Amino acid sequence: MQTKNPIFDDLAEIMTGAAGLVAGAGEEVRTVIRSRTDRLVADMDLVSREEFELVKAMVVKALAENEALRKQIAALSKPKKKATKKTTNKVATKFGGVK
Repeated sequence: MQTKNPIFDDLAEIMTGAAGLVAGAGEEVRTVIRSRTDRLVADMDLVSREEFELVKAMVVKALAENEALRKQIAALSKPKKKATKKTTNKVATKFGGVK
């Protein structure tokens, strides 16, 4: 035989109310933390992912151009071969100069 005990009914009602209160408080804490985190991130002046990827692509392109320019400078900086005596004699003979 089961009877209703008012003390247990009151205790169950209090526990149900407390559980609802805790769940609501937890949601409120999450909301406050999220808003403060969003404000902190906004104040940090961070770049977006799109901006980051754009600058990254620009850096890769600039590095490639720098490497190409280094190779051109190196090619232009190589000492030119001096004319050998044999070549000089051929030129002099061709134009009627002294051997």
